[in-house]
Amino acid sequence: MSRHSFEIVRLLLAAAALGGALDAGAQRPPANPASGPESGASAPATLAAVADREAAEAAPSYGLVGGEILGFQFLLNRANRAFGSGREDYRVTGSSIRQNLKSGWGTDRDPFDINQLGHPYQGGVYHGLARSAGFDYWHALGFSFAGSAVWEIAGERTRPSRNDQVASGIGGTFLGEALYRMSNLVLEQGGGLPRFWREVAAGVIDPAAGFNRLVFAERRGIFSSRDAAYSSRLAFGYSGNVKRDLGPSNADFKRHEFQVAFAIDYGLPGSPGYEYTRPFDYFNFQATASSANGIENVLTRGLLVGRSYEAGPNYRGVWGVYGSYDYIAPQAFRVSTTAVSLGTTGQWWLSQTVSLQGTAMLGLGYAAVGTTRGPVGERAYNYGIAPRALLALRFTHGDIVSLDLTGREYFVSRLASGTSGGSDNIVRGDAALTWRIAKQQALTLKVLGNRRDATFAASGTQRQTQVAIGLFYTLLGQERFGTVDWR
Repeated sequence: MSRHSFEIVRLLLAAAALGGALDAGAQRPPANPASGPESGASAPATLAAVADREAAEAAPSYGLVGGEILGFQFLLNRANRAFGSGREDYRVTGSSIRQNLKSGWGTDRDPFDINQLGHPYQGGVYHGLARSAGFDYWHALGFSFAGSAVWEIAGERTRPSRNDQVASGIGGTFLGEALYRMSNLVLEQGGGLPRFWREVAAGVIDPAAGFNRLVFAERRGIFSSRDAAYSSRLAFGYSGNVKRDLGPSNADFKRHEFQVAFAIDYGLPGSPGYEYTRPFDYFNFQATASSANGIENVLTRGLLVGRSYEAGPNYRGVWGVYGSYDYIAPQAFRVSTTAVSLGTTGQWWLSQTVSLQGTAMLGLGYAAVGTTRGPVGERAYNYGIAPRALLALRFTHGDIVSLDLTGREYFVSRLASGTSGGSDNIVRGDAALTWRIAKQQALTLKVLGNRRDATFAASGTQRQTQVAIGLFYTLLGQERFGTVDWR
């Protein structure tokens, strides 16, 4: 078991906890325009307003968060030294720290899931500790970036790696902020759960924030959603692979997969009075677990800086700079990227009952990509600067049916690779038709395709593809398909 397996299990439990809490079917509390932190009301009428007031009264402490991060790193180092693989890497001494301070930064050869899933989660822990202690997003990003640097220099004996710094220090904040927002949404909305179970669910989603809420009474305020419009789905089902080309992969390919998937859109455009003044006031989070290969994907994107806009009476949107962290692992290959993009998210009423929601993004990131169980002697994966694009659309007809179409593309170049060079082009597309059959219960038919074209001097051009068709039982959230009606 890798040293980050516990964090990976936490991530799976988080999706299930959030889905169960938000999809419980209770009605959302009515919107209250005085629920934001700017409100001057002396007697707030909602839990969110009380939370904003309590959070403002608890001044954040740099020393507290710094001590928590160092304490977490010490415990993680000791656990890896005692139980992890590569235990010598964690025999840190004064000499190894001095050597790391003098050495240049490179790229390491840790397993893909450790570098591209475990490290972002580790950075998310730093972020959650800072956010739940009262710091805003940008300060929390600083703690994550600094905490990652400290770990690279003093948490391991190995040479500091820039790929880990990007994954933990930057990707970790994109993942960590989504987890922090979702945990607070459970506390605030709750789906009808008693207070105790809200706390349990929120702690599973974001253990770092849960720890601070448990230990420090003054940190028990709730970060207000400001009545953000959101839509969530929790799906269970079967996926069968109908086309495959493993290329150089020696993976034990499994044709039949059982999957659990969770997705949420938070801060959907069009909600009256809702403004995008804080990072991640809009975000999307998705995660899928598979019986074939563990975690098939973790995807999150959030608006860092932006503003809302209108185009006539039937369109509302937001545009700006987005931060994203993607981890995609079909059975034959893996790709992960941390990126910053320019993009827009919007909703257009095409008729009285038909709407189109969507996000379009174009940006640049730092990515890792490689073959699952490739040939002996071949490096497991490569790094590079990676332009990326996303187009995600959802057509809905009332609360009866929705059609989701999503396309992603990543071009992982040889720039800043630090490895053997070459380039990769990865395309991933999916289509999902969801039909609501009763209340919040629905059936989803999904087609998912992945393709990788790798070009290297030694091996030429290689292609890997995988196409799957699945049928899922889907539990829709309280907002069902998530359309916002401002008309």
